[in-house]
Amino acid sequence: MVERLRAAARQAMAPLYPLAVLALAWELLSRSGWVSPRLMPSVVKVGRAFVEGLANGDLVYHASISFSRALSGFGLAIVIGVLLGVFMARSRWFEWMVEPIFSFGYPVPKIALYPVFILLLGFGSPSKIALIALECTFPIAVNTYFGIRAVAPRLVWSARNMGAGPVRVFLRVLLPAALPAIMSGIRVALPLSMVVVIITEMIGDSTGLGYYIAYASASFMYAESYAGVIAVALIGFTLDRLLVALRGRIIFWEPDGAAQTSRPSH
Repeated sequence: MVERLRAAARQAMAPLYPLAVLALAWELLSRSGWVSPRLMPSVVKVGRAFVEGLANGDLVYHASISFSRALSGFGLAIVIGVLLGVFMARSRWFEWMVEPIFSFGYPVPKIALYPVFILLLGFGSPSKIALIALECTFPIAVNTYFGIRAVAPRLVWSARNMGAGPVRVFLRVLLPAALPAIMSGIRVALPLSMVVVIITEMIGDSTGLGYYIAYASASFMYAESYAGVIAVALIGFTLDRLLVALRGRIIFWEPDGAAQTSRPSH
């Protein structure tokens, strides 16, 4: 039992080792004199700014706004992306109509369309949520499309031969077989939601972590700015871990390590 607890503790602490090395390197560089301590404050100062931001409620307030925007756009993207991917995979006519849009639109940075969204929806949350949904829809739809198309035809034929109708074939055969690919697309899209919300809040807003970071940097409060970056990283890391845990629950027939193979590369 003791050995199991130790092994579990080592496994839980493993992701923290690179962070500790990064913090140590940051502290040494801050104290070395090669970089201005004002531009790169020590880890202690950044940690103090983070704690103060939590204590006075500023970080919590702005983080809650960014989190709600990112989650709203991400949720919309899941619904839209999965539906588009399924329809493209199951309908030749729909694929012929929509697939070129994805081919042309995928490499285009969606942030370039933000001025259009501002004109249509204003500077508030709706324009940001809509842009997040657009950005995140692409990887989800593409992964869903290829996941459905990759299902072995013999599985569909076997289900039909046993009397399964189209709805049952989709729910019992196509969707479970495509779930690993769908969840991979969702995991790729998740950090994009945070990236887009932070960028749009930096461009024009008075709330959110993007505004908090931009305002602190413009006011030469770099410790507070880095504290905002840490808050973004913590939110993204927490959401990713929750998604991995959810994937393990949903796709229970895969080995434990299979979920790690879908981690997006940068």
